[in-house]
Amino acid sequence: MPRAFDIKLATIEDVPLILNFIKELAEYEKVAHEVVATQETLRETLFGENPHAEVIIGHLNETPVAFALFFHNFSTFLGKPGIYLEDLFVRPEARGNGIGQKMLAYLAKLAKDRHCSHMRWCVLDWNESAIGFYKRMGATAMDQWKIYRVTEQALDDLAK
Repeated sequence: MPRAFDIKLATIEDVPLILNFIKELAEYEKVAHEVVATQETLRETLFGENPHAEVIIGHLNETPVAFALFFHNFSTFLGKPGIYLEDLFVRPEARGNGIGQKMLAYLAKLAKDRHCSHMRWCVLDWNESAIGFYKRMGATAMDQWKIYRVTEQALDDLAK
């Protein structure tokens, strides 16, 4: 029987599934202890009055097997928006079916439809399989850039 794959934009009804995907991704990345997101916070931040990100869900034979969470960023040099891919995760049992490529292609088409100039994302330096996958998709590493962030107490201190 052929394997049917389709991608849908997530709705508020998908919040429990999205949280499960986030937890599975955190397990894979060995940072499950860092997940503090809840269904309530996801409902508000993804589907509330001022949504901050969007999610697509990939279904193989009507079973959810992949998700991607993304939002718009902006290139000041290009003067155009882009799509920042925060997370892309394909469940282990579904890998090797071209699902990751289809998810990225969907986002690339969405970026083009929204007149974006680029897509951007980060990958952990130890995740050789993801790095190889992204290179095969035509992505190039931006090795001259370092990512910085402030969180928790440092964010509180900076905001004062």
